[in-house]
Amino acid sequence: MVAAKTWSWDLQGQRGQQREVRVELVRALSVVHLLFSNSPPSFCGLIVVVFLAPDLQPPHPAYVPMAQKLEGSLLKTYKQDDNPNKMFLAYKVCMTSEGRPWVSSVVRKTRKQIAQDPSLNYEYTPVMGMKSFIQASLNLLFGKNSQVIVENRAGGVQTVGDSGAFQLGAQFLKTWCQNSQIVYIVSAQKEPHGLIFQDMGFTVYEHTFWDSAHLCLEPNMLLDVVEHAPHGCVFVIGSIGNCQLTPHQWTQLMTLMKSKEIFPFFDIPYQGLSTGDLEEDARFLHYFVSQGFEFFCSQSLSKNFGIYDEGVGTLVVVALNNQLLLRVLSQLMTFARALWLNPPTTGARIITSVLCNPAMQGEWRQSLEGVVENVMMTKEKVKEKLRLLGTPGSWDHITEQKGSHSYLGLNSQQVEYLISEKHIYIPKNGRINFTCINSYNIDYITSSINEAVCFTKDSEK
Repeated sequence: MVAAKTWSWDLQGQRGQQREVRVELVRALSVVHLLFSNSPPSFCGLIVVVFLAPDLQPPHPAYVPMAQKLEGSLLKTYKQDDNPNKMFLAYKVCMTSEGRPWVSSVVRKTRKQIAQDPSLNYEYTPVMGMKSFIQASLNLLFGKNSQVIVENRAGGVQTVGDSGAFQLGAQFLKTWCQNSQIVYIVSAQKEPHGLIFQDMGFTVYEHTFWDSAHLCLEPNMLLDVVEHAPHGCVFVIGSIGNCQLTPHQWTQLMTLMKSKEIFPFFDIPYQGLSTGDLEEDARFLHYFVSQGFEFFCSQSLSKNFGIYDEGVGTLVVVALNNQLLLRVLSQLMTFARALWLNPPTTGARIITSVLCNPAMQGEWRQSLEGVVENVMMTKEKVKEKLRLLGTPGSWDHITEQKGSHSYLGLNSQQVEYLISEKHIYIPKNGRINFTCINSYNIDYITSSINEAVCFTKDSEK
């Protein structure tokens, strides 16, 4: 790598100060591509002149594909286990009582209608994606009559897969957040987003809401992290709605983030599958909109529709006004062109058809409520069975958590016992997918948990 002098312009088109930067070969090639590729007429511009030494060499460390980094060993170990009683309770997708991935019934009907529609045009979609899909997604997230929609300062880019929005957003922030390259990942669990930011050169710190000592989600933890975070950093926040912040805590959080100019990047991977109420699951965004925050939001629509193999979502952008929004979107389109060029349409067409038809949307909402009700019933049954078994400790934390993925509250020794002795595979942090528990396996699972807890209690004596 070599030092290079650059002139750059910010999103308002004003020339910044000349500064020394270190330019990697891969980044330099990306800039050249962005400068000379065909751009839409609305492209308002990033102008960068890069001088490279002829002896510039590529980085030495071998590149590890993201898919390999994200591939866990737990599922691999489970598949290699030949025990007939083995169970895997860490699937990302919602499962039916028959142990198959859940798909909303309205999605199945819509898929058939689309497949038989002779009027569809299968031409490439624009780089930004389907406009009707993006608008329907924004209406779902904020409400059609929300302040940010009416003022036309919310927009989005259709993304690929569950991580596409973070890939696109991180690329933008890497270019424009020159003052701070620090990212905090704050969520209910360890997320894969950190790997994306790390690959782009950010310094990443990960924190979880879960307090393993008191078996609860701790809202003060978020406030503590923000209080000690440096000025101008990025906060990737997931599952914040589960923290149950008080009005006073919300005020504290807003004040701290504003004073430190922290940029929020929210993650909403399954709107409607936390409480069963689509509006409630995204209500926390209204706090940030009302306080004048600009932010990104990864809105995945794969899990709540049950189209996991056609992962589709949106990188949502909220700006201070429409002019700034258009400038940001023009830059994001340039990055999207380099990442995937044209997003796929099948999943987007299904979702748009459902959201734009009141009857179909109503049926879809009912299916989400049904999933959440089943999860709540399963949690109640698990807690009651553990009580009847006389399992040491309180298990109220199981039903106090929202959503299909919740913590069992087991320590590492108990988790290891379940895996090695009972062939029940769960993550080290004990956060499982409760839709994997059904009438066929609940007795075996609860008796195994009781055995694991009692065994570890005895071993401590």
